[in-house]
Amino acid sequence: VQLVESGGGLVQPGESQRLSCAASGIIFSMYAMGWYRQAPGKQRELVALITSGGRTTVVDSVKGRFTISRDNAESTVYLQMNSLKPEDTAVYYCYAAGPSAAYWGQGAQVTVSS
Repeated sequence: VQLVESGGGLVQPGESQRLSCAASGIIFSMYAMGWYRQAPGKQRELVALITSGGRTTVVDSVKGRFTISRDNAESTVYLQMNSLKPEDTAVYYCYAAGPSAAYWGQGAQVTVSS
């Protein structure tokens, strides 16, 4: 099983960025997918989830700015991040939760700084 994140990097405050997570080795459509993040010195925290049926949840700190979506045909989950703030700086991890197992990606650094 592999979850490969892409799209991270350095952006300025107020800009947008989209993260992608391409999954392989799982029946993607059966998995709930999520994005977590971990800032320096802090615990990993949930950012957004999308169920296998497409229902989404985002945490209050990013509500209205971040959107999670999935493309089952491409086995890919996305995190669209708008109006980025310096406090969004973190390593963002893709997460897959299935009927009997869960998996993590390797992480993608997102840095929001002027």
